[in-house]
Amino acid sequence: MLRQPGRLLTAMVTPFDRQGAIDVAAAARLARAVVAAGSDGVVVNGTTGESPTLRADERLALLDGVRAALPDSAVIMGTGSYDTAASIALTGEALKRGADAALVVTPYYSKPPVEGLIAHFEAIADVGLPVILYNIPGRCEVNLSATTQLRLARHPNIIGTKEAAGDVDQAARIIAASPDGFRLWSGDDALTLPFLSVGAYGVISVAAHLCGGAMRQLIEAHVGGDTVAATRLHQRLLPLFAGLFVVSNPIPVKAALRHVGFDAGSLRLPLVPLDEARDRELAALLESMGELVALPLAEAVSTSSWSSPPR
Repeated sequence: MLRQPGRLLTAMVTPFDRQGAIDVAAAARLARAVVAAGSDGVVVNGTTGESPTLRADERLALLDGVRAALPDSAVIMGTGSYDTAASIALTGEALKRGADAALVVTPYYSKPPVEGLIAHFEAIADVGLPVILYNIPGRCEVNLSATTQLRLARHPNIIGTKEAAGDVDQAARIIAASPDGFRLWSGDDALTLPFLSVGAYGVISVAAHLCGGAMRQLIEAHVGGDTVAATRLHQRLLPLFAGLFVVSNPIPVKAALRHVGFDAGSLRLPLVPLDEARDRELAALLESMGELVALPLAEAVSTSSWSSPPR
Protein backbone atom coordinates (compact mmCIF):
# COMPACT_ATOMS: atom_id res chain seq x y z
CA MET A 1 0.00 0.00 0.00
CA LEU A 2 1.40 3.38 -1.01
CA ARG A 3 1.65 5.96 1.75
CA GLN A 4 0.66 9.50 0.79
CA PRO A 5 3.50 12.06 0.89
CA GLY A 6 2.66 14.63 3.54
CA ARG A 7 3.26 18.35 3.77
CA LEU A 8 6.73 18.17 5.36
CA LEU A 9 9.30 15.87 3.78
CA THR A 10 13.01 15.86 4.62
CA ALA A 11 15.42 15.52 1.70
CA MET A 12 17.89 13.32 3.55
CA VAL A 13 21.66 13.36 3.47
CA THR A 14 23.38 10.07 2.76
CA PRO A 15 25.57 9.02 5.71
CA PHE A 16 28.95 7.48 4.88
CA ASP A 17 31.21 5.43 7.13
CA ARG A 18 34.94 5.98 7.70
CA GLN A 19 35.78 4.06 4.53
CA GLY A 20 33.42 6.19 2.44
CA ALA A 21 30.78 3.49 1.98
CA ILE A 22 27.12 4.25 2.57
CA ASP A 23 26.12 3.67 6.19
CA VAL A 24 22.67 2.11 5.96
CA ALA A 25 22.23 1.76 9.72
CA ALA A 26 23.02 5.46 10.21
CA ALA A 27 20.58 6.37 7.43
CA ALA A 28 17.85 4.38 9.14
CA ARG A 29 18.57 6.11 12.45
CA LEU A 30 18.52 9.54 10.83
CA ALA A 31 15.26 8.78 9.01
CA ARG A 32 13.59 7.82 12.28
CA ALA A 33 14.96 10.97 13.95
CA VAL A 34 13.63 13.41 11.37
CA VAL A 35 10.21 11.76 11.43
CA ALA A 36 10.22 11.88 15.24
CA ALA A 37 11.01 15.60 14.94
CA GLY A 38 7.99 16.33 12.75
CA SER A 39 8.52 15.24 9.15
CA ASP A 40 5.82 13.18 7.44
CA GLY A 41 8.43 11.24 5.50
CA VAL A 42 11.75 11.45 3.72
CA VAL A 43 13.34 11.63 0.30
CA VAL A 44 16.39 9.45 -0.24
CA ASN A 45 18.83 9.71 -3.13
CA GLY A 46 18.03 13.32 -3.95
CA THR A 47 20.42 16.23 -4.43
CA THR A 48 20.97 16.44 -0.68
CA GLY A 49 21.73 12.72 -0.69
CA GLU A 50 24.62 13.18 -3.19
CA SER A 51 22.79 10.96 -5.67
CA PRO A 52 25.08 11.65 -8.66
CA THR A 53 27.94 9.96 -6.76
CA LEU A 54 25.94 6.87 -5.71
CA ARG A 55 25.90 3.64 -7.69
CA ALA A 56 22.52 2.07 -8.42
CA ASP A 57 23.14 -0.73 -5.92
CA GLU A 58 23.99 1.85 -3.23
CA ARG A 59 20.83 3.80 -3.94
CA LEU A 60 18.73 0.66 -3.62
CA ALA A 61 20.45 -0.44 -0.40
CA LEU A 62 19.70 2.98 1.04
CA LEU A 63 16.05 2.71 0.01
CA ASP A 64 15.81 -0.77 1.57
CA GLY A 65 17.24 0.44 4.87
CA VAL A 66 15.11 3.54 5.17
CA ARG A 67 11.96 1.74 4.02
CA ALA A 68 12.46 -0.84 6.78
CA ALA A 69 13.08 1.91 9.33
CA LEU A 70 9.91 3.83 8.41
CA PRO A 71 7.15 1.27 7.83
CA ASP A 72 4.40 3.83 8.43
CA SER A 73 5.88 6.95 6.82
CA ALA A 74 6.33 8.00 3.21
CA VAL A 75 9.69 7.15 1.64
CA ILE A 76 10.33 8.81 -1.70
CA MET A 77 13.20 7.73 -3.93
CA GLY A 78 15.18 10.02 -6.19
CA THR A 79 15.34 8.09 -9.47
CA GLY A 80 15.92 10.77 -12.10
CA SER A 81 18.96 11.55 -14.22
CA TYR A 82 19.75 12.70 -17.76
CA ASP A 83 19.46 9.04 -18.90
CA THR A 84 15.81 8.12 -19.44
CA ALA A 85 16.42 4.37 -19.72
CA ALA A 86 18.44 4.29 -16.48
CA SER A 87 15.78 6.37 -14.73
CA ILE A 88 13.06 3.96 -15.88
CA ALA A 89 15.04 0.97 -14.59
CA LEU A 90 15.73 2.58 -11.22
CA THR A 91 12.10 3.65 -10.86
CA GLY A 92 11.01 0.07 -11.53
CA GLU A 93 13.32 -1.17 -8.78
CA ALA A 94 12.03 1.50 -6.42
CA LEU A 95 8.48 0.34 -7.09
CA LYS A 96 9.40 -3.28 -6.35
CA ARG A 97 11.15 -2.34 -3.10
CA GLY A 98 8.32 -0.35 -1.61
CA ALA A 99 9.02 3.30 -2.39
CA ASP A 100 5.89 5.42 -2.17
CA ALA A 101 6.86 7.79 -4.99
CA ALA A 102 9.77 8.73 -7.23
CA LEU A 103 11.32 12.19 -7.24
CA VAL A 104 12.46 12.78 -10.83
CA VAL A 105 14.78 15.66 -11.56
CA THR A 106 14.81 17.56 -14.83
CA PRO A 107 17.42 16.01 -17.17
CA TYR A 108 20.62 17.94 -16.69
CA TYR A 109 23.55 18.61 -19.02
CA SER A 110 21.78 17.40 -22.19
CA LYS A 111 19.24 20.30 -22.12
CA PRO A 112 16.48 18.55 -24.11
CA PRO A 113 13.70 20.52 -25.82
CA VAL A 114 10.22 20.63 -24.30
CA GLU A 115 8.94 17.61 -26.21
CA GLY A 116 11.95 15.63 -25.01
CA LEU A 117 11.29 16.66 -21.43
CA ILE A 118 7.67 15.59 -21.66
CA ALA A 119 8.58 12.25 -23.24
CA HIS A 120 11.23 11.66 -20.55
CA PHE A 121 8.92 12.26 -17.59
CA GLU A 122 5.97 10.41 -19.11
CA ALA A 123 8.11 7.35 -19.88
CA ILE A 124 9.25 7.23 -16.26
CA ALA A 125 5.70 7.75 -14.97
CA ASP A 126 4.51 4.88 -17.16
CA VAL A 127 6.43 2.52 -14.84
CA GLY A 128 3.54 2.86 -12.41
CA LEU A 129 5.16 4.45 -9.37
CA PRO A 130 3.75 7.90 -8.51
CA VAL A 131 6.13 10.61 -9.76
CA ILE A 132 6.95 14.00 -8.25
CA LEU A 133 8.63 16.31 -10.74
CA TYR A 134 11.74 18.12 -9.53
CA ASN A 135 12.31 21.48 -11.18
CA ILE A 136 15.64 23.02 -10.17
CA PRO A 137 16.99 25.14 -13.04
CA GLY A 138 19.84 26.45 -10.89
CA ARG A 139 21.41 23.00 -11.11
CA CYS A 140 19.96 21.71 -14.39
CA GLU A 141 20.04 24.86 -16.56
CA VAL A 142 16.53 23.96 -17.77
CA ASN A 143 13.34 25.39 -16.31
CA LEU A 144 10.18 23.31 -16.42
CA SER A 145 7.76 26.11 -17.22
CA ALA A 146 4.29 26.25 -15.75
CA THR A 147 2.90 25.28 -19.16
CA THR A 148 5.14 22.21 -19.35
CA GLN A 149 4.40 21.12 -15.80
CA LEU A 150 0.67 21.48 -16.35
CA ARG A 151 0.91 19.27 -19.44
CA LEU A 152 2.72 16.66 -17.39
CA ALA A 153 0.17 16.97 -14.58
CA ARG A 154 -2.38 15.32 -16.88
CA HIS A 155 -0.51 12.01 -16.58
CA PRO A 156 -2.31 9.90 -13.96
CA ASN A 157 0.94 8.87 -12.26
CA ILE A 158 2.45 12.37 -12.01
CA ILE A 159 1.16 13.55 -8.65
CA GLY A 160 3.05 16.74 -7.95
CA THR A 161 6.14 18.87 -8.28
CA LYS A 162 9.04 19.96 -6.12
CA GLU A 163 9.35 23.52 -7.37
CA ALA A 164 12.82 24.96 -6.84
CA ALA A 165 12.97 27.64 -9.50
CA GLY A 166 12.62 30.35 -6.84
CA ASP A 167 9.68 31.88 -8.70
CA VAL A 168 6.52 32.46 -6.64
CA ASP A 169 4.61 33.59 -9.74
CA GLN A 170 5.43 30.35 -11.57
CA ALA A 171 4.40 28.31 -8.53
CA ALA A 172 1.11 30.23 -8.29
CA ARG A 173 0.32 29.62 -11.96
CA ILE A 174 0.96 25.88 -11.59
CA ILE A 175 -1.23 25.66 -8.49
CA ALA A 176 -4.05 27.68 -10.01
CA ALA A 177 -4.43 25.49 -13.10
CA SER A 178 -3.36 22.03 -11.88
CA PRO A 179 -5.83 19.14 -11.74
CA ASP A 180 -7.25 17.84 -8.47
CA GLY A 181 -4.70 15.78 -6.57
CA PHE A 182 -1.64 17.43 -8.12
CA ARG A 183 0.40 19.04 -5.34
CA LEU A 184 3.25 21.51 -5.24
CA TRP A 185 5.99 21.36 -2.62
CA SER A 186 8.49 24.17 -2.23
CA GLY A 187 12.02 23.05 -2.99
CA ASP A 188 13.49 25.95 -1.03
CA ASP A 189 13.06 26.26 2.75
CA ALA A 190 13.11 30.05 2.63
CA LEU A 191 10.18 30.05 0.19
CA THR A 192 8.00 27.68 2.19
CA LEU A 193 5.74 30.39 3.58
CA PRO A 194 5.56 32.47 0.37
CA PHE A 195 4.64 29.32 -1.58
CA LEU A 196 2.08 28.25 1.05
CA SER A 197 0.50 31.69 0.68
CA VAL A 198 -0.28 30.98 -2.99
CA GLY A 199 -1.58 27.47 -2.35
CA ALA A 200 1.44 25.16 -2.12
CA TYR A 201 0.92 21.93 -0.22
CA GLY A 202 4.21 21.86 1.71
CA VAL A 203 7.98 21.69 1.42
CA ILE A 204 10.66 19.14 0.64
CA SER A 205 13.14 20.47 3.15
CA VAL A 206 16.84 20.46 3.95
CA ALA A 207 16.47 22.49 7.15
CA ALA A 208 14.04 19.92 8.61
CA HIS A 209 17.11 17.81 9.47
CA LEU A 210 17.59 20.36 12.26
CA CYS A 211 14.31 22.21 12.83
CA GLY A 212 11.61 19.75 11.83
CA GLY A 213 9.41 20.66 14.77
CA ALA A 214 9.50 24.36 13.93
CA MET A 215 8.86 23.67 10.24
CA ARG A 216 5.87 21.54 11.21
CA GLN A 217 4.55 24.35 13.43
CA LEU A 218 5.01 26.90 10.62
CA ILE A 219 3.04 24.80 8.14
CA GLU A 220 0.29 23.96 10.61
CA ALA A 221 -0.02 27.58 11.70
CA HIS A 222 -0.47 28.73 8.12
CA VAL A 223 -2.92 25.96 7.23
CA GLY A 224 -4.85 26.71 10.41
CA GLY A 225 -5.15 30.39 9.52
CA ASP A 226 -2.68 31.76 12.07
CA THR A 227 -0.61 33.73 9.61
CA VAL A 228 0.97 35.84 12.34
CA ALA A 229 2.48 32.79 14.06
CA ALA A 230 3.59 31.35 10.72
CA THR A 231 5.28 34.62 9.79
CA ARG A 232 7.09 34.85 13.13
CA LEU A 233 8.46 31.34 12.75
CA HIS A 234 9.49 32.05 9.18
CA GLN A 235 11.40 35.13 10.29
CA ARG A 236 13.12 33.30 13.14
CA LEU A 237 14.19 30.47 10.83
CA LEU A 238 15.50 32.63 7.98
CA PRO A 239 19.09 32.81 9.34
CA LEU A 240 19.22 29.00 9.49
CA PHE A 241 17.83 28.67 5.98
CA ALA A 242 20.58 30.97 4.72
CA GLY A 243 23.30 29.34 6.81
CA LEU A 244 22.61 25.92 5.32
CA PHE A 245 23.38 27.23 1.84
CA VAL A 246 26.55 29.29 2.39
CA VAL A 247 28.17 26.78 0.02
CA SER A 248 26.73 23.99 -2.07
CA ASN A 249 24.20 21.70 -0.42
CA PRO A 250 24.72 19.25 1.33
CA ILE A 251 28.08 20.48 2.62
CA PRO A 252 26.67 22.75 5.37
CA VAL A 253 23.87 20.44 6.51
CA LYS A 254 26.29 17.56 7.02
CA ALA A 255 28.46 19.85 9.14
CA ALA A 256 25.39 21.04 11.05
CA LEU A 257 24.32 17.48 11.80
CA ARG A 258 27.72 16.82 13.31
CA HIS A 259 27.28 19.84 15.57
CA VAL A 260 23.97 18.52 16.90
CA GLY A 261 25.34 15.05 17.59
CA PHE A 262 24.77 13.05 14.41
CA ASP A 263 27.85 12.05 12.43
CA ALA A 264 26.82 11.61 8.79
CA GLY A 265 30.41 11.15 7.69
CA SER A 266 32.19 13.12 5.03
CA LEU A 267 31.20 13.87 1.44
CA ARG A 268 32.15 12.30 -1.84
CA LEU A 269 34.28 14.26 -4.26
CA PRO A 270 33.87 16.68 -5.90
CA LEU A 271 32.18 17.93 -2.71
CA VAL A 272 34.53 18.73 0.19
CA PRO A 273 33.93 19.47 3.89
CA LEU A 274 33.06 22.93 5.13
CA ASP A 275 36.12 25.09 5.80
CA GLU A 276 37.02 25.85 9.42
CA ALA A 277 35.91 29.49 9.42
CA ARG A 278 32.47 28.73 8.02
CA ASP A 279 32.18 25.71 10.31
CA ARG A 280 32.69 27.94 13.35
CA GLU A 281 30.14 30.40 12.02
CA LEU A 282 27.67 27.56 11.50
CA ALA A 283 28.19 26.27 15.04
CA ALA A 284 27.52 29.75 16.42
CA LEU A 285 24.40 30.07 14.27
CA LEU A 286 23.03 26.75 15.51
CA GLU A 287 23.62 27.80 19.11
CA SER A 288 21.84 31.10 18.49
CA MET A 289 18.76 29.27 17.21
CA GLY A 290 18.16 27.82 20.66
CA GLU A 291 15.19 25.49 21.04
CA LEU A 292 14.29 25.76 17.35
CA VAL A 293 17.10 23.33 16.54
CA ALA A 294 16.49 19.80 17.79
CA LEU A 295 17.13 16.31 16.39
CA PRO A 296 15.55 13.70 18.71
CA LEU A 297 18.13 10.98 18.20
CA ALA A 298 17.36 9.14 21.44
CA GLU A 299 13.69 8.79 20.49
CA ALA A 300 14.69 7.43 17.10
CA VAL A 301 16.72 4.46 18.34
CA SER A 302 14.91 1.32 17.29
CA THR A 303 14.20 -1.31 19.91
CA SER A 304 14.81 -4.04 17.38
CA SER A 305 17.69 -4.68 15.04
CA TRP A 306 17.48 -3.42 11.48
CA SER A 307 16.87 -5.89 8.69
CA SER A 308 16.14 -5.54 5.00
CA PRO A 309 12.52 -5.82 3.87
CA PRO A 310 11.55 -8.80 1.69
CA ARG A 311 11.94 -8.34 -2.05
